[in-house]
Amino acid sequence: MRRWMFFTYGVLAHAVFFGLYAYMIGFVGGFLVPKSIDTVTADSLAVAIIVDVLLLAGFGLQHSVMARPAFKRNWTRVVPPVIERSTYVWFSIAVTILLMWQWRSIGIVVWDAHNPLLRMALWSLFAVGWLLVPFTTLLINHFDLFGTRQVWLHFTNRDYTSLPFRTPSLYKHVRHPLYVGWAIAFWATPTMTVGHLLFASMLTIYMAVATYFEERDLVAYFGEQYQTYRREVPKFVPRFGFVSSKVFTRSKNRRRANVARQMPKQ
Repeated sequence: MRRWMFFTYGVLAHAVFFGLYAYMIGFVGGFLVPKSIDTVTADSLAVAIIVDVLLLAGFGLQHSVMARPAFKRNWTRVVPPVIERSTYVWFSIAVTILLMWQWRSIGIVVWDAHNPLLRMALWSLFAVGWLLVPFTTLLINHFDLFGTRQVWLHFTNRDYTSLPFRTPSLYKHVRHPLYVGWAIAFWATPTMTVGHLLFASMLTIYMAVATYFEERDLVAYFGEQYQTYRREVPKFVPRFGFVSSKVFTRSKNRRRANVARQMPKQ
């Protein structure tokens, strides 16, 4: 019964998140949902700014604090480790719902693209951003990220094993393609209002700050392997073509040389 409960808890969190993700696309894009980022509210400018900043700050704090190893060590004394990640997802769902539910619009227009081709290009970029987010998670540890792998292993009576460090596809060009996808999704819009600008700006700042703590944890966990990766691959702006190839060739050759030096001489 306990295994079934944990498995259901984790799978349901994963499913609800994707429903919420679809709703969030409409919220940011301003279509197909009852309330969007620019739906008119009756608050004053000062009240709208204060409420929105507090909502975004709460969103960022929850995502960052609950992801830190020190918090997890204490949190798992209360929550079973097998559902720690799924519980994180449930809390993320809660703060995201609160953010969209209580959001106050600020309808002052910053830019408005009237040219049909430019509008189409911005909407296309908007779509790319929202597709890039799930795509980047699938490249590495999607089911582990959402806690589904953990509850499945527990359900099938297998021990959890940490995933190895990998840099597939986009991760060869930038260290944080997930955040790049989010940034594109938030900023690509034909009509940018002050409210949307506040939303995009604060979340972009949050992501930039979050990478510092995430990379510190990754260095602590993977050591020199991640240090090398961090030295040779840019954080957000990719190096395409021969540059990345040369970087990873040098890295591979360096690793081979290290292995050769460690081998006992005959």
